[in-house]
Amino acid sequence: MEKQLRFVRLAVIFGGLGILGISIGVLVALVGASSVLAEHITPFNFTLSELGNYGHSPFAVVLNGGLFFGGLSLVLFCLYSMPFSKSISGALCYLAMALACFTLAGIGLFPINVYHLHTAMLKWFFMFGSMSALCYLINLALGYQSIFRTWSWLPAGFALLGQASFLVLPLFKMGLTEGNRPFYQEMVLEGSRPEFWWPACIEWFSFAVFLVWIISLIIDKFLYLKR
Repeated sequence: MEKQLRFVRLAVIFGGLGILGISIGVLVALVGASSVLAEHITPFNFTLSELGNYGHSPFAVVLNGGLFFGGLSLVLFCLYSMPFSKSISGALCYLAMALACFTLAGIGLFPINVYHLHTAMLKWFFMFGSMSALCYLINLALGYQSIFRTWSWLPAGFALLGQASFLVLPLFKMGLTEGNRPFYQEMVLEGSRPEFWWPACIEWFSFAVFLVWIISLIIDKFLYLKR
């Protein structure tokens, strides 16, 4: 029992550090860029990738550092959480989530300046994120319950919706990107910038709901410790 509590405590600590690091990096980069650059910058028209663009975004190093160290901390959160899964779908959920967080760290390590590596990390982040949320919802549907209270089905559902939409919406050929290219290949906009740019809007939504879902899992484990 003591070993179990130690693992849960470590999961909460690393999960909290990961979310904190990523949140600080994103907020500093977003507020700093909007106050320094002449462009009107919001999450509706400016992508996360552009905020990490060295040579263009003034606080790119803060964002990329937050994504890198925060992503690695979340990998440890997933690994410490995995032993408490009572089913294959539960273990696969945390495995896919760990891989998604690892690629999130890769997004910080390889900013948009390293275009091909950056877009590859983006692609696999959303793919592993979708698989993780899907495995989690399957785990709930099959009736498997972990030692933690499970009330995070709603953010998990939004995470699946957000992550999957980033990947599949261009396939419907609705003209959301030039030539209906995948969103992860349209992270930099040249020329005039509209108030609402679909790749930016959907990237931010997908990224945010994925983090909210992880926060709900961290809270579950924290409540378990309090009990």
